[in-house]
Amino acid sequence: FFSLLIITLSFIPVFTLEAQEGRLFSPLAFTKTYAMAAAAGLSVTLIPVLMGAWIRGRIPDEQKNPITRALIAAYRPLLDAVLRWPKATLVVALVALATTAWPMMRLGGEFLPRLDEGDLLYMPSALPGLSAAKASELLQITNRMIKTVPEVERVFGKAGRAETATDPAPLEMFETTIQLKPREQWRAGLGKDGLIEEMARKLEAVPGVSCNFTQPMAMRLDETISGIKADVAVKIFGEDPRILEQAAERALRVIAATPGAADEQMEIVSGVAELRVEIDRPALARYGLNVSDVRDLMEAAIGGRAISEMIEGQRRFAIVLRLPEMYRQDPDAIAGLALSAPGGERVRVGQVARVSLQRGPEVIAREDGQRRIVVQANVRGRDLGSFVAAARERMEREVKLPPGYSLTWGGQFENQERATRRLMLVVPAAILIIFGLLFATFGSVAQAILILLNVPFALVGGIAALWARGLNLNLSASVGFIALFGVAVLNGIVMVSYINRLRADGLDMDRALREGAVARLRPVLMTALVASLGFVPMAFSTSTGAEVQRPLASVVIGGLITSTMLTLFLLPALYPWFSRWDEAKNGE
Repeated sequence: FFSLLIITLSFIPVFTLEAQEGRLFSPLAFTKTYAMAAAAGLSVTLIPVLMGAWIRGRIPDEQKNPITRALIAAYRPLLDAVLRWPKATLVVALVALATTAWPMMRLGGEFLPRLDEGDLLYMPSALPGLSAAKASELLQITNRMIKTVPEVERVFGKAGRAETATDPAPLEMFETTIQLKPREQWRAGLGKDGLIEEMARKLEAVPGVSCNFTQPMAMRLDETISGIKADVAVKIFGEDPRILEQAAERALRVIAATPGAADEQMEIVSGVAELRVEIDRPALARYGLNVSDVRDLMEAAIGGRAISEMIEGQRRFAIVLRLPEMYRQDPDAIAGLALSAPGGERVRVGQVARVSLQRGPEVIAREDGQRRIVVQANVRGRDLGSFVAAARERMEREVKLPPGYSLTWGGQFENQERATRRLMLVVPAAILIIFGLLFATFGSVAQAILILLNVPFALVGGIAALWARGLNLNLSASVGFIALFGVAVLNGIVMVSYINRLRADGLDMDRALREGAVARLRPVLMTALVASLGFVPMAFSTSTGAEVQRPLASVVIGGLITSTMLTLFLLPALYPWFSRWDEAKNGE
């Protein structure tokens, strides 16, 4: 019962995950917990009944099985050597543990593995103030250029917002979906990153358009969670928009100069043309006019005023009257419009106001009550963690902000930091709870520590598996380590509890170690083998979504190999030392 409870408690960190990572991995934790609860219930209710009904006659000795005999024959001489030289065994184990430092330093870091959705999403941004006709022209140009790549099946996009209130995109923001051909039809040796780089080189010829390649679902997910449509972003907060833009330009240069940066761009918050009407209130008062008179005229002339309604079947259309476009954009034409004063005079707008075309803000973005500007980039050919570390170091050195201004990092990196902080708090707490259960089971601090030694040695195989397969250390791999800890501790419980029972039956230390280790060889190997085989399909799957499962499965398989070796060899070698510690404490 305690073994099943320990495996269940090892998933406590997964239950505490928040946001996207919680929704992704909590079903795994719940399924595992419910399955363990059902297995525990069946093992003490239905299984004994079925054993009594189906198992008849003499039960054969498990050691007569040819496979078991072969395993024992190979295990005995190795066990004898381990028990003969326990210190050398410990040194070998410590060296193996120390060697994980080298691959650990070379593992990349990221929030979650990048899913291959099959399609691409091209999201460029043009300069503000773009007309609808020019936006349509640019969209068609970029679509034709993308279609020249042989691996592209179909291209279709939109400029501006869709007919929904949930898509407040400006006209100069494009969204082009790129459907790719099956991988079998791609050129030899060409990957998705190479394909994106080829498209980006072609699109560099389009002036005034910044590139941003992502994937449809990934973009929507990033935008929903963090509001950023890229892998990493620098958010700069302050009040003066000019200082914010200057700081953002410096940050953009730093990001662009960091190896691995792609599609880097700065949020454009100013530069849109606007018609500004500045009213001269004393002049307005001399003619007996109000500000509302000028406002109503501007609204009718530029925005338009509904003067009638046309009915066509069940549909109604407003008939709007306004100035032609050529006059709406001409300050002199606007200044020449006439107002009717109360005294009957005809007063031109230019007599009571100054009309001019100026550049103004396109958008005023705020977050947590502060004005904000964003510099963002995607990361290609490098892991997210090392990229942010390098960019952050350069940013602290080269981008100095005045008092009252601050800088934070967002995007996927923000999610990664949040999940890491949570796991660093919860995982040690879960290990302490497991330690308490082990102490309650064995009544010995020394034996509880001995069994928990499986945890760091399980890391050896997990890290080696990630490094050998070229995978990054991400949240999926972290969940794999959490799942691995429970099984590793279970194997230690199986071995130590049986050795304790043999010693309680009167066997001396050496004989109890030899007979106990040999007797538990089959259960330990079966536990590790069953758990590993269950993860093999996940480790080598190539179907959609396999990228998330692969690190988790690789960690469990690799970690079970090393933790099983620890249970079979190092644990019997260390058992006498920890037992003498207990005996010394009891003697005191």
